Formats: sequence, structure tokens, C-alpha cells
Amino acid sequence: MDDVAVLEKKGYSLSNTLGQGSYSKVKSAYCDRLKCKVAVKIIDKMKIPRDFWERFLPREIEALRRLHHPSIIKTYEIFETSVGKVYIVMELGENGDLLDYIKSTGAMREDIARIKFQQLASAIKHCHNLNFAHRDLKCENILLDDGLNVKLTDFGFSKPLSQDKNGKTILSNTFCGSAAYAAPEVLQGIPCDPRISDIWSLGVVLYIMVYALMPFDDSNIKKMISFQKQHRIPFPSTKHLTVECKDLINRLLQPDVSQRLRIDEVLKHSWLQTPNSVDSPLSAIEEGECSQNPREGKPKQKHQAKCQLAKGEREEK
Repeated sequence: MDDVAVLEKKGYSLSNTLGQGSYSKVKSAYCDRLKCKVAVKIIDKMKIPRDFWERFLPREIEALRRLHHPSIIKTYEIFETSVGKVYIVMELGENGDLLDYIKSTGAMREDIARIKFQQLASAIKHCHNLNFAHRDLKCENILLDDGLNVKLTDFGFSKPLSQDKNGKTILSNTFCGSAAYAAPEVLQGIPCDPRISDIWSLGVVLYIMVYALMPFDDSNIKKMISFQKQHRIPFPSTKHLTVECKDLINRLLQPDVSQRLRIDEVLKHSWLQTPNSVDSPLSAIEEGECSQNPREGKPKQKHQAKCQLAKGEREEK
């Protein structure tokens, strides 16, 4: 049976394609049982490398089954057919991903970015508390619901952490994700706790939220790593940021992993300790108000292309 027939038997009416990678595609559908639209990720195990379905796919499924948080995309159902296709039915991000949203509306005001960032950081805290590292944090993997609230998605490169006989976290030395968002220790292949590397990626996302620009030029990776290790973070004069916001960005994009904030420290940072830093939905009118000219604030095209890697095209070395 084709995808339409398989999903119809389960009560889903398949619709348009939302995204497609090398080994999977995501389609929208209507669920008769839930009375709402959903997203269905369809993975063909016959088309994916053996190590992907033996290692990465089980990790993704484990993460989706264990992680339950208001700012993480909800998983309704996971099933597999006899012909080797896996269907993951999830909550639909009605307003697309964060990158497309910022390209459309420009840089966010700090009060709006604060709410979005707190929702995202809370989702990461939930993952880290359950000993999961996301390892592919980027704007394309942050969806927005109909109330423009953050919904973290795509756990294809997530990893459950394990400890050695002394109770210490076993470090990772693999590269996965997008270079523009990856921490310098990941790019250099230095063994690291991937939860700490997630924090760097949070810093890149926050920078993009408030500037609608990439913090580093990833067209030359060696040069980019050199800038990162010197802790040279550009703060354009085209937009005023508060001291607290700049301080948080500086401490997230800290090349020394021993000095980089942990997720609990992120959530306790002074920039987030303001009266309007609670989770609350925003109207499209409120969200669309920007503090800089959208033409000045859209991410540079050459960086967008590098950030939008198709699923399955990123290698683990």
C-alpha cells in the first residue's frame, strides 16, 4: 500500500508536503480522531544507510516517546509497516519554522525574543534533565504553533547520555548538525558533553532572534573557529541591545566549555528575570513588530543555504 492508503486506514487524510530530506519526508494530514491537522514524518528504512536505522532512528523514537514538554512538539503515534516504512505522527507547527518567520518579519524586539527564548531554554532543560542532548539545535528545528509559541522538533541526531563506572558522563566526539550552529569543540572533534554544546547553539539562535543575522561567517570554517575561540562576537550598531541581553549572548557563545553556562544558569540569567519573561502566547500583530528595518535584519542568504542541510546529508565522523 502507498502512504495515502496506509494512513487512511489509521484515520489520517494525507495532504501537502511540508519538507523533504534524503531519507524522509514530512506531510500534513487531517486526523479524524483528533479533529485537527497533524504532521506525519515518513521514513523509508529501505532507503537509509544501515547505521542510520540501527543507531539514529531508535534514538529519535526513544526521545519522542520520553520527552513531553509544552515547548517540544507533541508525538501522537509511531507505527511501522511490514514493508519497512516508519510513520511518526506529530503536532503541526501551524506557523512554520523560526528561520522563515524571522526572514519574513525581521529581528525581534527583546521582550518578544525573551519569551521565545525562555520557552526554548525550558524545552532544552527538560531534555538535559532526562539526559538527552538535542545536538541539532537551529532555527529550522524550532517550529511555531498557531499562537506563535516555540515547539522544538527534529530529534534525529539526539543522543541519550550514559555514564562510565565512576558515574561521569561519557563524552562525545562526533560531528552532527549544521556548522553555522555548532560549537567550536564539536567542529574541532574535541570530546565533549553534548549538552554543553547545545548551549552554544542556543546562543546562535538567540543572536539570530535579536539581530536576524548569523553571528559568524561559516564560509570558511577554520577562520570561523579562530574567531570563535577568540570570543569575538560582533554586535552590530544597527540595533541597540540591553547590557543583559549582550551578556547572555556572550556567556552562551563562550568558547571555554568550563565557563559556558549550563541550562539552569541560562534560565536564571538576569535577562530572563523580568516581569514579562513568562510563557504566554503572542498575537501575530505583537510578534510582527520589529525594532529594526527588516531589510537590514534578514539573515544573509549564503548563510541560510548552509544552515538548511537536508536530513541525512549531515555526516557523523
